[in-house]
Amino acid sequence: MPDFHWTIPVARWSFWPAAESAAPDLGFIEPLTRRRLSTLSRAALKVAHDCGAHVPAVRLVFASRHGELRRTTDILHTIDAGKTVSPTSFSLSVLNTMTGILGIVRGDRTAASALSAGNESLGYALLEAYAQYATVASTPVLLVFADEPADATYGPVEDEVQGGALAILLDASAQTGRLECARSALDDGSNTSFASQIAAVQHCLDTRTSGEWQGKAFAWQWCWHEGA
Repeated sequence: MPDFHWTIPVARWSFWPAAESAAPDLGFIEPLTRRRLSTLSRAALKVAHDCGAHVPAVRLVFASRHGELRRTTDILHTIDAGKTVSPTSFSLSVLNTMTGILGIVRGDRTAASALSAGNESLGYALLEAYAQYATVASTPVLLVFADEPADATYGPVEDEVQGGALAILLDASAQTGRLECARSALDDGSNTSFASQIAAVQHCLDTRTSGEWQGKAFAWQWCWHEGA
């Protein structure tokens, strides 16, 4: 039995695979800013725009295990080489880089938050998005998750993430279905367990069925329900 569970209304969702070789279309962002973006931010902004472009105001929840770690690693290499760090690179190295850029591009001053919870970041981001939506249901909530493996400089990373970006718009007024989320203690059940949380959630949304992911302490389950 789950130790807790919750259900969110899904109006739209978008996924960008890590294996995609072509750069996502970011024509809604001016070229100067676009050229400075990392691969991670490009993917995150793409799925965020897919889901939230039509919404004038939206609360934003961004989640990532590593965030802009590759950019931070480049900064560390620059410092190690005795060179001057670019102020632009430094300003774009924080976890919530994407939320700031999206807010500026949209002209949206609605609250935004960013969180990181290891390889369970997506699961807890879904919980944070639900908590914000349940508190004030009148304003939609946009959940954006994006991640990529850490640079090889750090060596093997335990329970390393798989890359990719996923966005889900929580809006009861335009929902197409509901995503039921649950966290429970580990068991020896025979349910299919995906390699990452993003793979399990994407499968659930794609197939309109269910998906499970097991970490070291908890099992996470997601299940799709049609309609309101």
